[in-house]
Amino acid sequence: MSQFWKPTFTYLQYAQVCARAVRNSLKEEARLVAVRRDEQGLKYAKWEAGKQGDLKNTVGSRTTA
Repeated sequence: MSQFWKPTFTYLQYAQVCARAVRNSLKEEARLVAVRRDEQGLKYAKWEAGKQGDLKNTVGSRTTA
């Protein structure tokens, strides 16, 4: 199987495609839970002179098609 996806995808991209296919094949209620779990968030703060600045929230979510 690996010889088919290696020239085109990295392993991470291949795993993401597989995960999206599994999520889309679930029944509606389970699919919604899985899609919510897929959402990712990131908080970061800039530090200056040993002091933490304001936290900034970056939320990225993938949409399933």
